[in-house]
Amino acid sequence: MGSEWNRLEIMRVLLVVGQLLLISSSLSSSQTVSPNCQETCGDVAVPYPFGIGDGCYLNEYFSIHCNVTAASTPKPYLWNSTANIEVLDISLDGELRIYTFIGTDCYNETGVQQEPLIEAYAVLPAFPFSNTKNKFTAIGCDTVAVITGSKGNGFSSGCLSVCTGIDDVTDGACDGIGCCQTTIPEMLLNYNASVVSLKNHTDVWSFNPCSYAFLVEDKSFNFSREDLSGMKNTVVPSVLDWAVWNETCGEAAKDPASFACKAHSECFDFPDVPGYRCNCSSGYEGNPYLGCVDINECADPEKNPCDRICHNTEGSYTCSCPKSYGGDGKKGGDGSGCTANPKSSHLVIILVGLGVGIIVLLFSGGFLYLGLKKRKLIRLKEQYFKQNGGLLLQQQLHEHDRTTNAAKIFNAEELEVATNHYDDSRIVGRGGYGTVYKGILPNSTIVAIKKSKLVDENQIEQFINEVIVLSQINHRNVVKLLGCCLETEVPLLVYEFVNNGTLFEHVHNPNKSSKMSWETRLRIASETAGVLSYLHSAASIPIIHRDVKSTNILLDANYTAKVSDFGASRLVPLDQAELSTMVQGTLGYLDPEYLHTSQLTEKSDVYSFGVVLVELLTGKKALSFDRPEEERSLAMYFLLALKEDRLFQIVEELIAHEDNEQVKRVADLAKRCLKLKGEERPTMKEVASELDGIRAMAKHPWVNIDLNSEETIYLLGEMTESIVYADSSKTTNTGYTDSMKNHVMPPVNSGR
Repeated sequence: MGSEWNRLEIMRVLLVVGQLLLISSSLSSSQTVSPNCQETCGDVAVPYPFGIGDGCYLNEYFSIHCNVTAASTPKPYLWNSTANIEVLDISLDGELRIYTFIGTDCYNETGVQQEPLIEAYAVLPAFPFSNTKNKFTAIGCDTVAVITGSKGNGFSSGCLSVCTGIDDVTDGACDGIGCCQTTIPEMLLNYNASVVSLKNHTDVWSFNPCSYAFLVEDKSFNFSREDLSGMKNTVVPSVLDWAVWNETCGEAAKDPASFACKAHSECFDFPDVPGYRCNCSSGYEGNPYLGCVDINECADPEKNPCDRICHNTEGSYTCSCPKSYGGDGKKGGDGSGCTANPKSSHLVIILVGLGVGIIVLLFSGGFLYLGLKKRKLIRLKEQYFKQNGGLLLQQQLHEHDRTTNAAKIFNAEELEVATNHYDDSRIVGRGGYGTVYKGILPNSTIVAIKKSKLVDENQIEQFINEVIVLSQINHRNVVKLLGCCLETEVPLLVYEFVNNGTLFEHVHNPNKSSKMSWETRLRIASETAGVLSYLHSAASIPIIHRDVKSTNILLDANYTAKVSDFGASRLVPLDQAELSTMVQGTLGYLDPEYLHTSQLTEKSDVYSFGVVLVELLTGKKALSFDRPEEERSLAMYFLLALKEDRLFQIVEELIAHEDNEQVKRVADLAKRCLKLKGEERPTMKEVASELDGIRAMAKHPWVNIDLNSEETIYLLGEMTESIVYADSSKTTNTGYTDSMKNHVMPPVNSGR
């Protein structure tokens, strides 16, 4: 037995030596860069397909320039030194971290700009900014930040950050008070970030003299109140998604010579990046763009279950026992391993019995765990139901007349099934107050399910009152609220589904706008005004919508307007004419008086509706940084055009050929809606009434009747005389003729 063990020890020593040789050969063949190429630049590793110098990178997009100066550590730059994009880290998982610049706007104590406005920008020929790992961020207490750029088509977005004192600001909270953030779209290759001040920082200069805007890696940025006094850096880290550009795996594999995935690697397509990436196959490691090498599982006991002898094979391994031993060579497996004693079967039986007992115990524990988890989930739903005001809503519904079409309380499982577990393919829209999913109820009814943001616990009673009131709004031009679900952390609202998109899409999409006649636009405006008039004047409790815009006006198959998104709406107590609220709304539509005073009134909706009227007239967006500076705000541009008598130069071409009088009257109505002072604007009831009158102009029985002069003379002259003189003794005819002569026709233009 001793000689057997000596032989076994010798075999183990030989195996260890062989494994060390295999490890050294694997390390020498597993390279991260092409032969004779520079591996690092300063502290940054540069793995292939990236490279420094000719012949060291896959193609021009992966070229890295290493800037070497005597004064500092060498720094890598993307593509070439003129691009000025410093590289922080390169990962073979498809992530590239770079530095991007900070946009700055600073003022002195009297509100005079201290230095020229610095805009942050980046232009990339390939590798878009990651829309999941970056956020557009602005810092300041008197700040409007805007990011414009290109993702194939141009886009604009931004956020508003305001505060009145340093005590209003919370460290780490980037929620619009001192700091604000917004997401960026997919495939963003270039952008320009600018920042402006509302009052030149005169009210907050003592602690915040500057505004800042930048695109930053979300996980590396943590807002601090100290940032308001001045940003310490001029650059921040951002993340790019890289891939072998503009080819799929199937297309690239057709040409093995140019195919980037080398030996023992696999190709993967990625939907968020136009290209492919490579990973090493199972059992291999290294750089897939140079060729992966075999993993020696025998060198690491954690990677193999062999009991005695391990044999490494290409991409795998096998186990065996010495000749004098039996078994399959694996620890565990069937429980045998390598054993020299045939009588050990009794031990095997004991171990099997012990294993069965453990399995039974695990199953019992699993069932108990699932039961406890289910009970915990039920309790959590009950907690959310109470937290979101479910008991109060039930009480309200019970007290309400059961014959009315009041809100229904849905359960969480019902809506989860309706949306296929909130699958991304069911998303039909995202807004500032939640995400909207398309859902199909068990009775085949198609609904829109809105997953709202967190509701403030202090506002639960008001939220429930709004649900009750909105569910009772019975107006053909309002998207009907069918019910809600309060069993989830955030409340879910269920609306009727409107399937023809938004007014914004139909006005600003050239393929759709050409199909919207003037008559259709006028009808949509009239229907929308009727809804707002109803909310302000006819609802049991007046409602201010607070976010009137073309994206919140849905259209059905017949182009009937449906006003939606009451997430920002506020109920107005009957004894109050205005509400003091935190400013919310959409730039371009926001009432300037409300923005300045924070006093919300019904006239704020009138201003926003005026912007929608101008959109219908001109076909232009409410706010666009692609237009010249004087034309960026559509409302200001429109008022200037009216002042200079250029109305028919800015209206859409198809409208320019319509009834001039109708267009002029709608333009004049829009002008009055856009008055800076709310008291000078008409009410929505007056607006709706006037739009009805303008529409009636085209339907007036005396309009558009083209009588020639002879027919006119005959009907109004000769015919009258013949009636009078045929039998002047009949007072009925004479009286009819006199009344015709003395009657003064109302002006046709009145439309009444």
